[in-house]
Amino acid sequence: MSGRGRPSPREYDYENERDNDKEEISWGFVNMQTKGIVFDIKRFALNDGPGLRTTVFFKGCPLSCTWCHNPESRAFDPVLLFRPARCIRCLRCVEACPGKAVHVEDNLPVTDPGLCTVSGRCAEVCPSGAREIVGREYTVPEIIEEILKDRVFYEESGGGVTFSGGEPLAQPEFLAALLNACRKEGIHTVLDTSGYAEKEVILETAVLADLVLYDLKAMNPETHLLLTGVYNREILENLTLLSDAGTEVLIRFPLIPGRSDDEENIRATGIFVKGLSNILGVELLPFHPAAKEKHRRFSIRYDGPVDPAYPEERVDRAERILADLGVNVFRRDRD
Repeated sequence: MSGRGRPSPREYDYENERDNDKEEISWGFVNMQTKGIVFDIKRFALNDGPGLRTTVFFKGCPLSCTWCHNPESRAFDPVLLFRPARCIRCLRCVEACPGKAVHVEDNLPVTDPGLCTVSGRCAEVCPSGAREIVGREYTVPEIIEEILKDRVFYEESGGGVTFSGGEPLAQPEFLAALLNACRKEGIHTVLDTSGYAEKEVILETAVLADLVLYDLKAMNPETHLLLTGVYNREILENLTLLSDAGTEVLIRFPLIPGRSDDEENIRATGIFVKGLSNILGVELLPFHPAAKEKHRRFSIRYDGPVDPAYPEERVDRAERILADLGVNVFRRDRD
């Protein structure tokens, strides 16, 4: 079976998930002072699970995918974003920087990363928004307050909240507290993860989510290391753990030209997925060229593809290979 778009709330079996047998945990058992680093909160998201969702982006990721669409999420600490096109060259940032990390080159303020302490003072005094600190510390109540603002939209659309990143499982205590608090509030939860985490984190935290969006990038361990900086053994083992635990999972398969979209990798992914239980299917995620520009904004080296928009016929090909193996395939609508 295959189809376009994301699975509907019915296909996700949202109502049954709301009434499942997972143990309720009272707000009284949630550490309200647990803190974590988040770099964005996106409302009315359409591609991060069923219905309308609020997506909370965690800071920090142990992987270094060459095509990453959120390169600002890799570092676990807040980072400075500088948009030269917005700079009006007032040079207030030079005066404000307590560490004297900002100097002038060709009438443009340049930051020395070796001296920058990410104090945020340069961003505070910047009148044009050219400088911005990405990532800040939140408590559980602060995040829940943001999530609850759109409760009515979740109820009407079968939506909820999605925890993405970065890698949410890299902040397990914060994630677990948020998942438990959302359950108490009756908010459907989705975890978007690479699966690269300790087994204890998978069994104690990931299983708390109503649905897990699980990335499978490459089945060959050496290829996976080349593309992401880590081997995939732990990722594949953790996916099996989730499957055996009864957690519903939707596999996300990024189609990266010349790197993950060869027939051998597509077929190997399908065969592995077919051997698991509680897998809703595989969602195909075609490469998007916007990744290169985001790396430039954050002065991060880009080693990903420079191809234009991913060809529709190659998405068709991947869908056919997986469907022929009996895998349920979903296709994300083009932006």
